[in-house]
Amino acid sequence: MNITLSITTTIYKFLSEYMSEGAANIGTMVTIAFIYLAIFAVAGLYLVLLERKVAAWFQLRIGPNRVGWWGLLQTMADALKLVSKELTGTVKADKFLYNLAPYFVIVSSLMALAVFPFTKEFQAFDINIGIFFLIAISSIGVIGILLGGWASNNKFALIGAMRSGVQTISYELSVGLSLLTMVLITGTLQLSEIIEVQKNGWLIVQGHIPAVIAFMIYMIAGTAETNRAPFDMVEAESELGAGFHTEYSGMKFAYFFLAEFINMFIIAAIATTIFFGGWLSPFGITDAIPWLGAFWFLGKTLLLVFLMMWFRWTFPRLRVDQLLTLEWKYLLPLNLLNIILMALIVWLNLTIQF
Repeated sequence: MNITLSITTTIYKFLSEYMSEGAANIGTMVTIAFIYLAIFAVAGLYLVLLERKVAAWFQLRIGPNRVGWWGLLQTMADALKLVSKELTGTVKADKFLYNLAPYFVIVSSLMALAVFPFTKEFQAFDINIGIFFLIAISSIGVIGILLGGWASNNKFALIGAMRSGVQTISYELSVGLSLLTMVLITGTLQLSEIIEVQKNGWLIVQGHIPAVIAFMIYMIAGTAETNRAPFDMVEAESELGAGFHTEYSGMKFAYFFLAEFINMFIIAAIATTIFFGGWLSPFGITDAIPWLGAFWFLGKTLLLVFLMMWFRWTFPRLRVDQLLTLEWKYLLPLNLLNIILMALIVWLNLTIQF
């Protein structure tokens, strides 16, 4: 039995004592879904709070500090406000697609979370094509953005949606190629096995300079793929209002807003898993106390989330032509050369082992 599936098997064994095999399978899937929905909701709320606190720190402000101690309940108050808001939309909107769009974005983010190994035991869905699955699932979210922009019957929303399509398709190439560079070292797409490889040292160290280049390209492209500043042409407030979600209100708006922060967490979690050893800690601490792996995983991931927030509050927004020039003239050719260099290092067996 694969130990990374122990959370699923534990729940299944418990339910199978009281239910039939089919009912226990369904009950296990429902239970896992609720666990990940809870993780999704809590992570989304407090990443929003972290963004506001980081923004205040960079701008020498206090930030949210009224609701709860140190403002920790502010985003919960905001969520309650959004729940109570009236759901509005344009008269000539395509009602079915307009209502469907937010769920594409939310479901794709939730599915991506399922394959991350938070600890050695806590992984809901460990498959041998983990990286490929993540890249494929991340492509679905842009469908929701395109549907939302088009179905809103608003020209600014449509422009924002089309920009998102162009931007995501462009930068997904660099995300995929930078991850493929690291797959050359590991020889596997399975996330649990990639972490096992890193017991001899993080891949960003094992892979020499090409691994560092791959990480830098991945973070730049990942930031662009999540439509965050300085690559936020999709939501350029001075030009498009709110962009593709201009006509959304209440919880439907909150779904788009929440998905952006969860996608940022996903990009950082992929980098943690591929480049920085996932839940592994120095000196084998997590081998002795496995549940501490969750703290190491979340700590590394939140540091990378902070880095992405640092980008936002430091760099000015790029123009559309600059955004596409960066990808097609610089990042993509550099990525291709980097893959060749990494292939030579692996072929010559020059990876660093500890």
